[in-house]
Amino acid sequence: MSRLIKKLPILLMAAALILTGIPLLGSGKAKAQEVSIQDIVIDLNIPQVTREVNDNQINLNALHTYQDGHFMLASNNLSWTSSNKNVAFVKDGQVTLSGHNGKTFISVSDGKYCDRISIQYKGNQGQILVEKEKGARYDLIGKAIKEMTIEEKVGQMLMPDFRTWKGKNVTEMNDEIAELVKKYHLGGVILFRENTVTAVQTTKLVSAYQDAAEKYGLLISIDQEGGIVTRLQLGTDFPGNMALGATRSEELAEKVGKAIGEELNAVGINMNFGPVLDVNNNPDNPVIGVRSFGEDPKWVAKLGNAYIKGLHETGTASTAKHFPGHGDTATDSHLGLPEVPHDIDRLKKVELYPFQQAMDAGIDAVMSAHVTFPKIDSTKAISKKDGTEIAIPGTLSHKVLTGLMREDMGFKGVIVTDAMNMQAIADHFGPVDAAIRAVKAGTDIVLMPVGLEPVANGLYDAVKSGEISTERLNQSVERILSLKLNRGIVKAEVEKSLDEKISNAEKVWKSAEHLKIEKEAAAKSITLVKNTGILPLKAAAEDKIVVVGSSATTLLAEVQKHHKNVTVINTATPLSAANLAIAKTAKYIIVGTNTSTVSGRLPSASLMKLANQMIDETDAAVIGVGIRNPYDIMAYPKVDAYLTQYGTKDVSFEAAVNTIFGVNKPTAKLPVTIYNQEGSVLYGFDHGLGY
Repeated sequence: MSRLIKKLPILLMAAALILTGIPLLGSGKAKAQEVSIQDIVIDLNIPQVTREVNDNQINLNALHTYQDGHFMLASNNLSWTSSNKNVAFVKDGQVTLSGHNGKTFISVSDGKYCDRISIQYKGNQGQILVEKEKGARYDLIGKAIKEMTIEEKVGQMLMPDFRTWKGKNVTEMNDEIAELVKKYHLGGVILFRENTVTAVQTTKLVSAYQDAAEKYGLLISIDQEGGIVTRLQLGTDFPGNMALGATRSEELAEKVGKAIGEELNAVGINMNFGPVLDVNNNPDNPVIGVRSFGEDPKWVAKLGNAYIKGLHETGTASTAKHFPGHGDTATDSHLGLPEVPHDIDRLKKVELYPFQQAMDAGIDAVMSAHVTFPKIDSTKAISKKDGTEIAIPGTLSHKVLTGLMREDMGFKGVIVTDAMNMQAIADHFGPVDAAIRAVKAGTDIVLMPVGLEPVANGLYDAVKSGEISTERLNQSVERILSLKLNRGIVKAEVEKSLDEKISNAEKVWKSAEHLKIEKEAAAKSITLVKNTGILPLKAAAEDKIVVVGSSATTLLAEVQKHHKNVTVINTATPLSAANLAIAKTAKYIIVGTNTSTVSGRLPSASLMKLANQMIDETDAAVIGVGIRNPYDIMAYPKVDAYLTQYGTKDVSFEAAVNTIFGVNKPTAKLPVTIYNQEGSVLYGFDHGLGY
């Protein structure tokens, strides 16, 4: 029926490609096709494809299908029409609903082939109903998988990093890496801070990666969480999750997620390994900490879903991590194998709750944790490191990935491992065995395999021997191709010029709008935990302020914006007699403390001895600034005032000092509980003072 639609005037689709955020590649010239076009299909008609409605708009892409099973974004001679413009009109694939009740057919034609999709608006019920066309022509994913070799399928499941090459940071493509992308039919790569120096350089590198890919676009991923895990060197330094947790603002979390997505999208990065949905209910956690929204599962879920919504508004794929929960651990899985001892009832109430909410809200992918969950899977393995019996971590557990995530929680999206080069995996299981175990457990993407060639060959052999079934392989490839289609990660017949991409990227990174959001998030996150009437600081011109401790020079620069009589003692250890004499001349002392470990915040640590020395051995009013983790006051509870900023970026120092001097009025609440050294509550969750 769809093929009988009247042929329509010819329009170019370049605008639609820009509007939908599709990462277009190369020189802008049409690529010669070795196989002929068989059909044109609207992507939303494909059964596995879904699409969010944003501001009453839906973006549709037209795909050309080819004889060898692959598909591309159709770019030439496209004509889009709406059968009922009172309901919606369409321009270059972007459908805008008018707000009037009714039904329309959105159609596309390339002059030879046609397709259509039905969209109905029911304003009185607040519903937008999409009725897909049906038939074998829409089984694009099934046809693609049928034509793929084992090597091509395995390639879709591999996501290596090329952080460095021959001892140098990879900031531009080289022939060797391009050849590896082709040889192993890679489905994706992950970038790191070493790879993303400037907007122009990153755009060129990402574009070159996509040029090197064969039939299907690459997932270009990155850990752009915000806060302490920020990979874009010259992008906007948004405060991290715990800072957002302190604001209690879903609106702000969405704005940050959207801004991060815009900066990634601008350079062609199409997948973010964020947000972290771990519930950080263990103050001793050395690896999650301020990367979490906090200790309350419901707030983690609310803010996480808002962040995800923001990412999705930009067309960027989202990833919830680290399933089923890395928050209640005291071991860094980069270095060892942590354990979460809780049973399923507790896990469902706490650790699993934010993940379930994200799955229900349409998260694209979930990253597994290299953490053991003995109450879910008590299976043991023999460590290749020392021959001892060890528990199977979640990343390699069929009961965790397939039993819990797929079957119990109903997740249909992509499962990606955490980095396979982390010692929790690499030391105990070996790179090839670990990759095979992960795929058998249910993972779809093996992230950062240790040795691309041996891991790829190991997976080929496992499929050929029947250890990994073809059906299991096909399931993963279907999910990966579904993700790519959902986010428009498809090669285009006519590619956007590199100059055009670069021009856009330069405008987006650190735009005025993003810098405004960055400042807003930092200002609203500052939490005033303790105040004995010292703050806001009203220092007279003759009053001396001394700044000591962590990041003393950064704090000094901010304090000097408000007060001129300031001295810095740039040390994080107890003061010598000479420096103590200087400190004793101060009326106010500001102590910065920055810790990330339990040992770092013990009263016996040098930095904490310094803080207590200022409190005990001077007559000054002492103001403590918890720069990273909010728990630092545990070691110096007698401080006169204490506030926490949850991050080390300049914008957070500015916000903290503005709060000290009353320019910024504190409104944030603690997203975690702070305990004293004996384990009782010092300051409870939701505590926060104002002026």
